[in-house]
Amino acid sequence: MFARNKNVLFTQKILLLLGYVIFLSFTGCKENVEDSPAFAKAKKAPPTTLSPATSQRILSQEWQDYWYAGKAEITSYKLSQSRYGQLREGTAALIYVTEDFLPNEQVKANRQAASTIPVLKLNTTKKFITGIYPYSVMNSTFYPVKDATHALKISQSIQEWCGHVYMQLNTREDFKIDSHSYFEGEADQNVTLPLAILENELWTQIRLNPAALPTGKLDIIPNFEFIQMRHAELKAYSATATLNEDKYVIEYSKLKRKVTIFFNPLFPHIIEGWEETYQDTRGGSVMTTSAKKITTIKSDYWNKNRTADEYLRENLEL
Repeated sequence: MFARNKNVLFTQKILLLLGYVIFLSFTGCKENVEDSPAFAKAKKAPPTTLSPATSQRILSQEWQDYWYAGKAEITSYKLSQSRYGQLREGTAALIYVTEDFLPNEQVKANRQAASTIPVLKLNTTKKFITGIYPYSVMNSTFYPVKDATHALKISQSIQEWCGHVYMQLNTREDFKIDSHSYFEGEADQNVTLPLAILENELWTQIRLNPAALPTGKLDIIPNFEFIQMRHAELKAYSATATLNEDKYVIEYSKLKRKVTIFFNPLFPHIIEGWEETYQDTRGGSVMTTSAKKITTIKSDYWNKNRTADEYLRENLEL
């Protein structure tokens, strides 16, 4: 009898222990990835830092492995573009790639040399329709990877059936800007501006280290697309910039314009989308242009120029 009771007690203990193990497997032993130390470290570790002695960026191995792999990063977006007081559906793309840059000629170098500068280039494209005719917008920003300075060059063009406009900035001791347009009063202009923060360059700074983005009361030269679309005066405007974990906001009081860039707080800090709110037409209502990410791929797209490569555009839904 005693032996029988002893066996029953032993069996009960085994069952209780087994139940406790199962409970742990669903609770205490199940680690929330976002609460893990590794995740927290990834969120906080900057991809680049600045050397106090030289003010040059020190690139992490993670950053170099991602950006020096011989491929570009291409992200497609569903676009809702405000134009002539109405929202137009379209597509946009951000193409980031590292290149060697000739600082004097300010063009892409054919090969790396002691005289070249590594840059992170961003090509931004937009395609949308206004009534019967199409719009095509493209911007190229060449931003130095190692030097914490300004973009070395920015070029911007807009094509539509009425004509096309083009603007180019070159950074010398100050900003040298050439602008060409079919609009009266904007035909051919040469402008010199003192160095200031460029809104276009902030999109590349996010990819280097979003924690280092400028905040507070600032003087910023707006995005060249906005300057050309709204025929605004080309100059630096007073703005306020704020940075949260996953978004960067710029507000221009005089222009009544607000730009919000959404990005992933984890490396490589892919741009998830953006919003731009402003008065699209004089005397018109305030409109909001927005873009939401479709997908991201890594590709050496310059080698993907055959008909057999067109499936990549289908993947991007462009």
